[in-house]
Amino acid sequence: MNKSISCEEYHSVVLKDDGTIECWGDNRWDQCDAIFKTFTDIINVSCGGSHSVALRSDGTLECWGDNRCNQCDPLYKKFECVIDVACGNTHSVALLENGTIECWGSNGNNQCDPVYKTFTGVINVACGSYHSVALLEDGTIECWESNEWNQCDSVYKTFTNITKIACGYYHSVALKSDGTLECWGSNIYNQCDPVYKSFTNIIIVACGEYHSVALKSDGTIECWGDNGINQCDPVYKSFTNIIKIACGSYHSVALRSDGTIECWGYNDANQCDPVYKTFECVIDVTCGYSHSVALLDNGTLECWGDNSSNQCDSVYKSFKNIKLPYFEYILK
Repeated sequence: MNKSISCEEYHSVVLKDDGTIECWGDNRWDQCDAIFKTFTDIINVSCGGSHSVALRSDGTLECWGDNRCNQCDPLYKKFECVIDVACGNTHSVALLENGTIECWGSNGNNQCDPVYKTFTGVINVACGSYHSVALLEDGTIECWESNEWNQCDSVYKTFTNITKIACGYYHSVALKSDGTLECWGSNIYNQCDPVYKSFTNIIIVACGEYHSVALKSDGTIECWGDNGINQCDPVYKSFTNIIKIACGSYHSVALRSDGTIECWGYNDANQCDPVYKTFECVIDVTCGYSHSVALLDNGTLECWGDNSSNQCDSVYKSFKNIKLPYFEYILK
């Protein structure tokens, strides 16, 4: 699905109406190298830990930022007919229109193990920190990586009727056509606590590092996983009329149908600073490691949270005509 905003640990990228992009935040590893200003005809953006990938309308890619682990290896320049892209911490995955995938970047944890070359009929891809998940057109999934923390535990091979996928650092969540969930991977922080099996009527899922959030068709949400620093503080149980959810590492954001937002979780770096309560006419939200970005209906942005690496540098206030997203979900 095309994204107008993408955030990662310490930088953000936004797509403008004219097919160009803007980038701000930490630039220690060239995450915001000005080369991005030369890119045109962009239709999708995705951020990894300290690199980013942009998809052009002609199905080709651009990649910039940290290349210490081959995240921007020019191999990506050979790929054609790309229709979607997802980024992990130090690797990226491209979905091609023929239902196959390409992968590049670090392979230290088998993130780019060539097993992915055997997958066909792929319709969606998602990346965790060091693992990846592919959703196939028959409703099954494939997963690859070293499996050090059970990220690719073969239990996923039993899942059917999957419609959406999301990845945390070392766990993944799959949404089924009947509105229930499957979860697998590391459970050291209760990321896969079986409480999720009681949830019904789910329409969207999102993952933080060690917690996950599910949006229900009635506009309420469920949250499970690590709560050591309030990631699953039950304050979320009071939220209603929610239409979009996003997770940072240890915090989450919920967008209401009236254009206001709610935020909960860890607040050590102002991720949940109540400044967000002043925002109106919000139509989309995205989270980085400890900051968040809101897109307003006039094509401008709001940003709050950690600014230790310029994640919320006020340069974003000068950006206009950010591409407005198409919403595929409707509050029932």
